Amino acid sequence: MASAKPKKKNPRLASGRKRVRQDTKLNAANTSLRSKYRTAVKNVEKAVLAGDKTKASELFAKAQSIVDTVADKGIFHKNKAARDKSRLSAKVKALALAPAKAAA
Repeated sequence: MASAKPKKKNPRLASGRKRVRQDTKLNAANTSLRSKYRTAVKNVEKAVLAGDKTKASELFAKAQSIVDTVADKGIFHKNKAARDKSRLSAKVKALALAPAKAAA
C-alpha cells in the first residue's frame, strides 16, 4: 500500500490553476492525435499483410495526412513521422510490385 502515488496538491495561484486546466485539455488532445496516428499506421500495415493493394494504398494516403498533422503539431518529431511514412510507403510499393514479379 505504501507504493501508492502521493496525492498532488492543487495550485494556489489563479495562474497555476489555469495552467492545470490548459495542460489537462492539451494532454487529452495530444493523446487523441497520438492514438489516431498509431491506428492509421496499424491499419495500413494490416492491409499490407492481408495483401489488399487498393485498400493499402487508400489507407496509406489517409495515413500520410494524419502523420503530417501530428508532426506539424509537434506530438512526434518530424524525423519520426518521415521515417514512418517512408517505411509504410516501401511496404505499400512492395505489395504493388510483388504479384508482378510472381507473374513474370
